[in-house]
Amino acid sequence: MRAVLIVNPNATSTTPAGRDLLAHALESRTKLTVAHTDHRGHAIEIAQQAATDGVDVLIVHGGDGTVNEVVNGILGHDGGPAGHAPAVGVVPGGSANVFARALGISPDPIEATNQLVDLLGDFRRGGTWRRIGLMDCGERWGVFTAGMGVDGDVVAAVEAQRAKGRKVTASRYIRVAIREVLASTRREPKLTVHLPGREPIPGVHLAFVSNSSPWTYANARPVWTNPGTTFETGLGVFATTSMNVWRNLGLVRQMTSRKPRLEAKHLIRDDDLPWLKVTSDTPVACQIDGDFVGLRDSMSFTAVPNALAVVAPPPKNSPELRRSEL
Repeated sequence: MRAVLIVNPNATSTTPAGRDLLAHALESRTKLTVAHTDHRGHAIEIAQQAATDGVDVLIVHGGDGTVNEVVNGILGHDGGPAGHAPAVGVVPGGSANVFARALGISPDPIEATNQLVDLLGDFRRGGTWRRIGLMDCGERWGVFTAGMGVDGDVVAAVEAQRAKGRKVTASRYIRVAIREVLASTRREPKLTVHLPGREPIPGVHLAFVSNSSPWTYANARPVWTNPGTTFETGLGVFATTSMNVWRNLGLVRQMTSRKPRLEAKHLIRDDDLPWLKVTSDTPVACQIDGDFVGLRDSMSFTAVPNALAVVAPPPKNSPELRRSEL
């Protein structure tokens, strides 16, 4: 089994010792090549070459942004696979690691390495890779989430601080999010949400699109927007028509609850959608998988089932089971 370990050495929680341990463990199961990224978009280039070379597995040791680049590298940007598509495994190395956690991968890099080695061994003994659905965002693939409006503003602001050399942590995200939400209370809503079989819904301040659950994490605590959305269902949407602080504090409490109900008069929420579209009166900030992608006045999202093979435990049986385990 040929594998490439793609390491982002600048990711929040990667260390030289951890990278060496991971490489040593993988060498016991695969014919391994190690590649380090050194600029934005480099993981796309490495993944494209690996797919061309017929590599069987790509292991990502980095954050969610690196995972997104690898997926886009192996699947291409035209809505379909670019030739041979290797399976993707993840050993968390970022600040949130939402994708890995949603797959059932431990956030601890050592435990995740042991999981990965066991799963590779199962495959060598005749097992099969798990397959998951993805989001086709038109210009690129989305792995677990995308957002327009305030969500995009938060990601853009955090990336600006990262560019100044400041470490990205969950507490920094929370501080930036509070600041952006308070600023947005003085702005008129710009977004319109378009859902299948419904009239367009105007007057929206922010919109999240999900491909899995949870939406993100505040340290170890999951933050839920669409608990019924999984890699095996359609897409989830979570949007609000008010930025009133008191209304949204109540909603935040629901989002971080162990048994989230997610009900509010100003909330637009739906699950298992085949597609949706978000438009804006003027260009607004947009993020995909936690990376700022620029200003957009329109974004379309389409659920693509079974798009990617992953090295991960089997999925939970149902959305209902997921809720019962919260």
